[in-house]
Amino acid sequence: MNTPSGTQLAQEIRKEIEELKKVCAGVDEKTSSSAPAGRWSPKEILSHLIGPKESAYLLLLQIFLNKDHPTIEIDPGNPFFSEERAKTPFVELLQEAVKGYEQLAVFSENLTHEQLARTAHIPQFKESPLGENPSLGAMILGLGQYHVQSHIEQMTEVLQEIAR
Repeated sequence: MNTPSGTQLAQEIRKEIEELKKVCAGVDEKTSSSAPAGRWSPKEILSHLIGPKESAYLLLLQIFLNKDHPTIEIDPGNPFFSEERAKTPFVELLQEAVKGYEQLAVFSENLTHEQLARTAHIPQFKESPLGENPSLGAMILGLGQYHVQSHIEQMTEVLQEIAR
């Protein structure tokens, strides 16, 4: 598979974020805090997209450039939903998620093919399509396109279930 350029990755990230903004448009506070049984609320979905702290995913990607084949531990099923985030207005959580992914797009834009080919060891991805030794390019694509898209789909489903 051909790895997209940094510019192409940035374009994909921005496309996904525009779609996320459309799905979240008009969601009120009551709806954003509601969750169907066994599902995350819209706020929890955005919290997960933000990560454990501001710029967390950007910091994760920078590790690929800072160390030679680093081992990275992640917690992929964690919504990172705190009391503080529960109190944060939905629109602010959306803005924070958008800001974080825009940072990823900017980070990606000027990466060289050599940088995009750098790898890391992520044991939690062993059974995933990325595998446990993804390249930086694959990780950016995974986070910026597939990860966001899967949560756009999740947000759409949750909002439809809440509306019933």
